[in-house]
Amino acid sequence: MNDQLKNMLPADRIDAWLSISREKQVSAGEYFIKAGEVPSKIALVSSGLFRYVYVNNKGDEFTKGIIAENFFLSSYSAMITGKPSYFSIEALENSQLLEINWSDFNRLKEKDIFWLNFQLKFVEKGFMIKEKRERDLLLLGAETRYRNFLAEFPGMDQRIKQGIIASYLGIKPETLSRIRRKFVF
Repeated sequence: MNDQLKNMLPADRIDAWLSISREKQVSAGEYFIKAGEVPSKIALVSSGLFRYVYVNNKGDEFTKGIIAENFFLSSYSAMITGKPSYFSIEALENSQLLEINWSDFNRLKEKDIFWLNFQLKFVEKGFMIKEKRERDLLLLGAETRYRNFLAEFPGMDQRIKQGIIASYLGIKPETLSRIRRKFVF
């Protein structure tokens, strides 16, 4: 865990981060946050894999995002507005997190501007990922989106069920099967 933090934080900030975080294990199929909850925490994924998932009133699932190691989990807009999350955050694998209470992080930011800049860096990164994903869904065909998925998430096609990949790509599982038959693995 500390090696991971050494890659993200200056040495003189690691103790402050660890002082407000706690290690948490989440089993595959469990939720970090469920739709309808008002979230009050964020987490850094140390190991494992998660997805952001919407479920409509028919039970259809729509995968909004896939979050792997060294990324943060949060239902950010719900947390900062104090409103219920519209989506759930589900573990796709047994996972290890460094969980932080949002109010503890806010107190850290009040004491040291470094943490505000740290937060801004990750919000900007999340925005760029979201913007690219929206652009891809609007402008690219299904086969190109799948090729991009394979390039962007190397090896994920072996870690994630095909139905979840199809959901992430915005296509039906049958369409993904047809596309996959064109590829040599």
